[in-house]
Amino acid sequence: MMEYRSLDALVRSRLRDWPQRPPGLGRSARNPGSWLRGRPAETNGSSHPFLKLPGSQRLRTLPDGLWLNFGGTAQEPYADIFAIEACGSLANMLDKRARFAPSTNSLLAVCPVPWLLGPTSTTDPTPRWRCTGVLRAEPSQPLILPVRDIRVLYALKARHYNGLLQSHVPLPHEYFVPMDKLVAKDAPEDPQLQALVARASATAHFLNGN
Repeated sequence: MMEYRSLDALVRSRLRDWPQRPPGLGRSARNPGSWLRGRPAETNGSSHPFLKLPGSQRLRTLPDGLWLNFGGTAQEPYADIFAIEACGSLANMLDKRARFAPSTNSLLAVCPVPWLLGPTSTTDPTPRWRCTGVLRAEPSQPLILPVRDIRVLYALKARHYNGLLQSHVPLPHEYFVPMDKLVAKDAPEDPQLQALVARASATAHFLNGN
């Protein structure tokens, strides 16, 4: 990790190598959707998707990693969210967990216009808005979607992870992984990590998820 100025920089660098669909989350008939990676983007900047509560103009949640699965129709679109949060301390984890805690408030996913107009990836020039499946024309306003389902993967340093492993009971939307597993160069190809991410889906709650 010495080549990076901070843990955050290392995490962002590694997550940029992850694909548009979180590794391990396959396509199913129940929830085919259209996955796009919102954070981190290939380039630095502020025009990337974020999460917020309705009516809030300042309080935003900016996960270290954010994938959006667009679904529904042009008349009634929604997004399923897969987020990754790298936690350098237990206090940091508790703060991040609070942002995703079950609530009676609706969570919104906001996709800025520049992000929607940008290319899907460095190797695919297709504008992202065309890949969402819920936009019929080039957008001139941000796409704001209600979040239907959210799953969060928390990466923890070894001593924190081992402590939680012995005593903690995660909430249904929470998943935990050692930090070293997340920042490994071959993380997207790691069978154990893929299997964990595969369970981070509503289909995992059904006998036959297909």
